[in-house]
Amino acid sequence: MKQLMSKLLFFLLALGVFACGQSNQRIFDGTVTISGQLTNVPDGKIVLAAIQDERAENIAEIEVGANGKFEYQLSLDGPGFYVLNMMDRKEVRLALYDQDVEIVHDFADDDSLEIKGSDDSIYLQQVQGLMNEYQAVINMLNDEYFEAMSSRDQEKIREIQVNAMGLEEEYGEKMKSLVGTMDGSFAALGALSMVNPKKDFIFMDELVTELSEKYPDFQTVQNLKLRMDEMRALSVGQEAPEISLPDPDGNLVNLSDLRGNYVLIDFWAAWCRPCREENPNVVRLYNQYNDRGFEVFGVSLDRTHDAWVKAIADDELTWTHVSDLKYFNSEAAAIYQINAIPATYLLDPEGKIIAKDLRGPSLENKLKELFN
Repeated sequence: MKQLMSKLLFFLLALGVFACGQSNQRIFDGTVTISGQLTNVPDGKIVLAAIQDERAENIAEIEVGANGKFEYQLSLDGPGFYVLNMMDRKEVRLALYDQDVEIVHDFADDDSLEIKGSDDSIYLQQVQGLMNEYQAVINMLNDEYFEAMSSRDQEKIREIQVNAMGLEEEYGEKMKSLVGTMDGSFAALGALSMVNPKKDFIFMDELVTELSEKYPDFQTVQNLKLRMDEMRALSVGQEAPEISLPDPDGNLVNLSDLRGNYVLIDFWAAWCRPCREENPNVVRLYNQYNDRGFEVFGVSLDRTHDAWVKAIADDELTWTHVSDLKYFNSEAAAIYQINAIPATYLLDPEGKIIAKDLRGPSLENKLKELFN
């Protein structure tokens, strides 16, 4: 990963005098000037909001002069994210810390927005641009998906699902590359919504560690660091935590009973449509690789025993199944931090995590790599 922090530099000055290297923590005076030049300005007002705990809180209204210019002095305690709502026609996301920012925009041209001065805000706009690009493609796929659903074209539905997963991975990589150009800016936090922490834990962990050193008083970063510390136990390379739950007959079964095999922990439920749609793919791969050391450990988040065992029979799932029938309050779901399904963890014969959230082509390709 590209170095995201400025390194401490020591300079030997003339006459043998040393200047002390400055800390990589950025210093600011607590005030940032937000100014701008607008043209073709519609009626309305500019509202500045601060983003706190993912919620926007209005903190100021800014007047625009007859010449389209505006200026506001913002006092802040440290780095922060803000939204500038301009006449309910244009929202500008800002990352503000130790640099003034200038916004230039022509309301007659929605693409004319230009941000100057604040490197952090410029980086954040690049993040937003990539997100907008991704969303536009996803919207087209959604339209195709609904058409395929209406015509019950299962082959097309499957193709769209595969394309959507590939698109998510593609833009996740693009976002990681963009973060690598940000020179340690806290604006990189805005990119993390498109980075999968299960698949890219090392990337996120390194980034958050560097940001926490550079911005030690930024609570958002410190909260994220605590989350990463909690996730570390489930990162690739770690030994998978034990799961001990009843099977459909009430017998207690341990995940560790399958040691010596490659094991896919599959969190699913009878009521989960994407899970049920993926089951035929897992059945096919299980039949293909089971005699070579591939096992599946199905953990159901169902509520009722009848629905659970009926789905097992209907989908012909012949591998090991366990559940405490507690939905997302399942003990296993808590241990593995499951908040959406389908979700998978792939373990090596020693019980260590080697991959996460594999399904469809990604699962097939990983098993080919392991067994071929």
